Formats: sequence, C-alpha cells, structure tokens
Amino acid sequence: MATWNTRGLRGSTLEELLNYTNEKYREIGLALIQKVPTPIKPINIDKETRQITLAYFDQKSTVDYIGAVQGIPVCFDAKECTTDTFPLQNIHEHQIKFMEEFEKQGGVSFIILFYTSKDEIYYIPFKDVKAFWERSAQGGRKSFTYDEIDKSYRIHGKGGVYVHYLEELNHDLAGRE
Repeated sequence: MATWNTRGLRGSTLEELLNYTNEKYREIGLALIQKVPTPIKPINIDKETRQITLAYFDQKSTVDYIGAVQGIPVCFDAKECTTDTFPLQNIHEHQIKFMEEFEKQGGVSFIILFYTSKDEIYYIPFKDVKAFWERSAQGGRKSFTYDEIDKSYRIHGKGGVYVHYLEELNHDLAGRE
C-alpha cells in the first residue's frame, strides 16, 4: 500500500497548471472540470498543528479530472515524464477500465502528459493509450516513447490559459466522426 507522504507531490506542476486552466475555462463558460480528490485514510495527525503527517490511499482513484466541455463528458489523468520514455506502470489497470467504460457511455477520455525535460505537453487520446496498454499486455514493451506519440496533439498556451487542451479535444472529436 502506498503512503501519501511519499507520492503526494508527483505531478504537482502540471496539476497546478491544469487547475488554473480549468478555473479559467469555468470563468468564461467553456467547461466545468473538477479535480477528483484521492481518498486517503489518515494514520498520524500532528496534535499541535492538526496536520496529517502520514496517510494511506484509502481506495483506488479513477482519474485526476472529470467534468463537461460544452455538454461533452470528459475525464482525464495528468502525468509527468522526465525522460523520453513513459512507463505504462504509471497508468493503473483500474484507470484504463474506468476510461474505457467512460468512453462506452459517450464520454471522452484522455491523458495530458508533460515531458518536463522538453517543456512540452501533449494530449494523448484514449485510443492511443489503450493501444500502448494492449501492446504491453500482449508481451510488448511496457512503455511508450516520445517518438511514438502523435505530435499534432501538442498543447500550447493561448489567451492566458497555460494548458489550452480544448483544441486537442476538438482534434480528437473530429477524428472520431
């Protein structure tokens, strides 16, 4: 079981940018996307400060964000990668199942991946994530590389929005028609 204090800050840069982006989208009426809190079970609480000093993840979380964009249900996970290779172990089977079920209900699932060493952010459509996942499950490589992702899904900032992923969402939707 993973502890909260050893994993709590992973991905925090991207999540801060996404939280700001989602707040901007809400303010201008483009989307309503919320961060899904990860349920934790406190183990140690500092009696003086009343702060949690040790906790365990209480249950498996689904994805980082969920909501609607102009009436379209969306869910996505935010990931960061320091190298050109993204290990698929960073996406859990229960997350893949949730995103797959979400898509079957008419929603759109994806991953937003920040390559920190390149300072580049990409929208990875669920169909691509699933293809990488299935390749791994069939004995193939347990990761995907920067060279394998579709560079037409690169996310850029625009109009004061740091991670303007709605253009890539439109690109994904257009490819489904």
